[in-house]
Amino acid sequence: MTTYFNEQESIQSRLGDDDNRTLKVLADRYIGANPPVPFAFRAFYRSGVLQNEDGMFDLNLGRRFPEARPGQFSYAFGLVWSDGERNLDVVFRCLGPIEFYFNDERAYRSNVIDEIKLDASVKLNLNFVKGWNWLFIKAKHTAAGFGCLFGSDEAKVRILNVLTPFAERQGQAGWVFSAPVDTDLFEGSPLPNGLASEKEHGLRWLPACEWSEDELAKPVCERLFGLQPGKQAYAWTKLDKVGLGEEPCLLKGHTAGPLTVWLDGKQVLELEKEGSFQVEVPLSFGKYDLLIRSICGDNAWGFTLHSYVRGEVVPLSAPQKVHGSADPWFYVGPLDSSVELAYEELVRTDRVYAKGSDSDAAGDKTYWQLDRPDAWIRPYYENAMLSNKWTVGNVTNYARWDYPLGVTIYGLLQAGRLLERPNIIRYALGHVQSCTDMFEYSLWDREKYGFPAINQQLVMMKMLDNCGSFGSAMLEAYQEDKDPGFLPIAQRIADFMFMRLERKEDGAFYRICQDEYSENTMWADDLYMSTPFLCRYAGITGISEALDEAAKQFLLFRKYLYMPDQRIMSHVFDFKYGMATGIPWGRGNGWTLFSLTEVLEVLPAEHEARPELVYFFNELCAGYADLQAESGLWHQVLNDPDAYQEASCTAMFAYAFARGVRFGWLKEPDRFINASLKAWDGLTRLAIDAQGNVHGVCSGSRYAFTADYYKKDLLTVTNDNHGVGIMMLAGTEVVKLKRWLSQPLEVLYT
Repeated sequence: MTTYFNEQESIQSRLGDDDNRTLKVLADRYIGANPPVPFAFRAFYRSGVLQNEDGMFDLNLGRRFPEARPGQFSYAFGLVWSDGERNLDVVFRCLGPIEFYFNDERAYRSNVIDEIKLDASVKLNLNFVKGWNWLFIKAKHTAAGFGCLFGSDEAKVRILNVLTPFAERQGQAGWVFSAPVDTDLFEGSPLPNGLASEKEHGLRWLPACEWSEDELAKPVCERLFGLQPGKQAYAWTKLDKVGLGEEPCLLKGHTAGPLTVWLDGKQVLELEKEGSFQVEVPLSFGKYDLLIRSICGDNAWGFTLHSYVRGEVVPLSAPQKVHGSADPWFYVGPLDSSVELAYEELVRTDRVYAKGSDSDAAGDKTYWQLDRPDAWIRPYYENAMLSNKWTVGNVTNYARWDYPLGVTIYGLLQAGRLLERPNIIRYALGHVQSCTDMFEYSLWDREKYGFPAINQQLVMMKMLDNCGSFGSAMLEAYQEDKDPGFLPIAQRIADFMFMRLERKEDGAFYRICQDEYSENTMWADDLYMSTPFLCRYAGITGISEALDEAAKQFLLFRKYLYMPDQRIMSHVFDFKYGMATGIPWGRGNGWTLFSLTEVLEVLPAEHEARPELVYFFNELCAGYADLQAESGLWHQVLNDPDAYQEASCTAMFAYAFARGVRFGWLKEPDRFINASLKAWDGLTRLAIDAQGNVHGVCSGSRYAFTADYYKKDLLTVTNDNHGVGIMMLAGTEVVKLKRWLSQPLEVLYT
């Protein structure tokens, strides 16, 4: 029997069979480890290094410096913060000779093939340490090219946020790069100190982060937007009044054109032409939104403003903390005069603004800027710095759109409902809304910068992993709060599944994944990545074709992956070889059975596919029950007793068996009552410790034709998101099963 901890440390040893308290511990531990901290906002320069659609940072210095001469050198420098030790694969595509230094040690030097072969790429494995990690690239110009592309492998999943070095730019996002020099300044010399001044080595580091004296002499709106007669712009700050009692506050300044001022939504000043102004407003202790509209005249636009109470300056502060900026003002513009915006639409950071009244495309919209050269406010997902599918450690996942978190959110919602804990439901809903509220912005972010800094998988949707699981959780959350922002995202996902997702000739979903190891394959996992979403989408929209599609996919996947002699599923069918792998991975089978219960729960009794799917459910349940270990758990490879016992598939089978009994789908209910309860008993003794940590969950999987890959390469990770949510779901279904069983027989079967 696989041992993850001493049984004395288990949740069962402390709480016995008090399943409600076990669920409470599971949910509270997860919430405590993943506090509701949303995105980090940073200053970012649009003129700096952007990413391409693959998430590669574009360090093509030849395009930056067309006047550079062969033999000259340039440098690129970035910092990466890691909350703990992390492992990450990074990829280089060289455009010329480069050297890459990681934490002051040379980690890579290009060879002639890397430099000249157009499609050559190099993958490195980096071990990031806790704290600051330094990325330094030395590039030499040749006639063939200058610089490189650099990024993390599978960038939309393995997020790599690069921050700007040097004291002058502390907290800003992005790389810096130097203007070319004739000799290598760091040949045999220490590399620059990323926390010291950028002036130390006499290089000109870009992008420029300060205005010239000529630009500083211009009014602020002209400096930011140029002369735009008839256009309008808004500026937003917070006025921070600290004294006791209500006192008059003097707003005093000068405008270079028409100006309107609002304080906490109340208009307090309107000027139609250039001039000085002052106005008194009563203020009590607290922070107030101060919003200004400036309109460009023929010659200039912009303003200055100061605030005083009893002759003392009342400080202004940024409406949202922006790392790398001490500027208290945000600016948005230029907007056509026809654009009408309510005050409530402006004092927020979760939307973009149309430049004209008929602007629909992302390119016709804009967002908040700072008073620096081409400096924008940009939100970043930083909660799980450098976490990835294969290495999950002590990181927080709040505000991330990611498929394992879809089942986690579902588990939290169901646990919150069962326990009558609105705070758990609010937490889960808040996680979803942190993504959906910024959806429009994230589309604009991709359009503006090449690759989004938030909602990467939702925006760069290319496979079911990117959308189906979390999309299903989003629609489950819709039951709690009919947030209208959820529906356009659901429509986007449905359009992807129906119109753009790759299919075989018979209509079965599969993965093209061109030029990847998984090219031309079908995965059992994709039943979970698609069918629960389709079921919920059909229920909310009334589009019955979505439910028909879910039923159809089960029958098609059965044709390719079902192993009838054992009544279980192969993990993958590889169309390159024309055969299934024949390896019944535990969680792949768990996804299958879990998702089939989702379909059967809502499939109408008269649906033509229902009898066949109920029969298939009974076949699978019987096959899985035959393979349950004496401990109550199932093996990582279901039919291999030498494989370790794995918790997430066990939880899924317990969940599905309990539902099958309760909904009356199973022909031998007593057998599956015992199997479900035995599985939950095993999980609470062997996989869930007294602090609510979940052990024995296999990390995210690739696939293989050998069981050894699943047994020996896919090791378990404590509190892996593939298992935490399904553990809560299994517990809720076991509680419901026990409640159902406690009823009189005449009630059970009526």
